[in-house]
Amino acid sequence: MDEVAKRLEKRGEICFRKIVDRFGEAVVGTDGELDRKKLGEIVFSDEGKRKILNEIVHPPVLDYVKKDIEKRKKEGRKLYVLESALLAEAGQELCDKIWYIYTEENVRRIRLERSRGYTQEKITQMMASQLSVEQFRENCTDVIDNSGDFKETKRQIGAKIQL
Repeated sequence: MDEVAKRLEKRGEICFRKIVDRFGEAVVGTDGELDRKKLGEIVFSDEGKRKILNEIVHPPVLDYVKKDIEKRKKEGRKLYVLESALLAEAGQELCDKIWYIYTEENVRRIRLERSRGYTQEKITQMMASQLSVEQFRENCTDVIDNSGDFKETKRQIGAKIQL
């Protein structure tokens, strides 16, 4: 769902103007698109502002996903995968099963630092704004341990899909 949100936050799309109107022109980069880093600094340091952003973005994202699921069903698809750290907060009702892809905190930190260039401070803020491991587990039907290598994670996913 993160990719859908990014698409709907592009200039000219449904969420862009609402975000800029609420958070100001400072969240627009020199390229005219949202400066996601700047917006992230604002919302991950202020729970109220994060909720406002979610109120802007979640409804159109859920609407888009619902329509896409229906389209894929009509095409005969039997499997539809949604990826979202916030699924337990928005969109859970769309799913037959919810998998929690668990990763030990130290591994998550290393991966976020390497793949996205996040600072440890930003990672801490981001993690603090998410549900706890226990809350994620409570909302899920299955848990996949992603703390090891990708081959092992892929094996676990394959085993779950075969069921």
